Amino acid sequence: MTETEKKPFRVLLYYHYVTIDDPQLFAQEHLHFCKELGLKGRVLVGKEGLNGTVSGPTEAAQEYMDTMHRDPRFADMPFKIDESDGHVFKKMHVRPRKEIVALKLDEDIDPHQVTGKHLKPKEFYQEMQNDDVVLIDARNDYETQIGHFRNAIIPDIRNFRDLPEWIEKNLSEYKDKKVLTYCTGGIRCEKFSGYLLQSGFQDVSQLEGGIVEYGKDPEVQGKLYDGKCYVFDQRISVPVNRTDEDVVVGHCHHCGKTCDRIVNCANPECNVQFICCEECEKTHHRSCSEACEHHPRNRYVEENSDHPQAANV
Repeated sequence: MTETEKKPFRVLLYYHYVTIDDPQLFAQEHLHFCKELGLKGRVLVGKEGLNGTVSGPTEAAQEYMDTMHRDPRFADMPFKIDESDGHVFKKMHVRPRKEIVALKLDEDIDPHQVTGKHLKPKEFYQEMQNDDVVLIDARNDYETQIGHFRNAIIPDIRNFRDLPEWIEKNLSEYKDKKVLTYCTGGIRCEKFSGYLLQSGFQDVSQLEGGIVEYGKDPEVQGKLYDGKCYVFDQRISVPVNRTDEDVVVGHCHHCGKTCDRIVNCANPECNVQFICCEECEKTHHRSCSEACEHHPRNRYVEENSDHPQAANV
């Protein structure tokens, strides 16, 4: 990105597996630090490390990174950086957690002890093209619906913690194959690849830096990734494939039209995310089902009380 293309805000995505003795105290102090800088976002703190994404003015974001790198625990923590026109979060939250990414196994995985081989984007791109490779998406269904690597196996799961059971039921016969795993920023694969190795898979590698870094690599340029990458902020999705082979893989939940526009169901008791084109958003009041469409507290109707269809609810 050239100087003229730089924007006034930055979005930082990061994680680091390192021992934090008192997550509760760390969370309190870190929240104060982030608010002082004017950052907004979400940070999870556990005894096993840190998992966060924040947005803020460029200078504040740089000060945050510099301060974190001065702490010996986070001296080599990599940051994935996106330029932005403004904040992509509404508030700042820092919360202590048992796990900074919830796989919820009976015996937890320590990535320092067991994890898959890390592959740089170019290495991952090359390995994906081998015939005898099993490529597994480690994300949830609402993420994969708008984008994924070509020919990847897409597990039918709603939560990351459901992935081990799905693997045992569906992929146990591939334990002698070369396995490649990927996720948004890399953190889920640290534990997931370790789980695969402990479960008897012989050759497991993971995409270092996840889809986010893959899309930024100047040589690979996101090749073989179709659609967009779901992100956990107000942007909802970001582009990955920066070549002319980019395609839209999603389809509107209602009409089936090719689309990658994700919305939250307007029923506050549902709030599920689904793909919906603008026309169907109006027709179905941004609802995933007929029941949600006619919910008495439908937010779309409340936001558009003068909409001609609102009276039909």
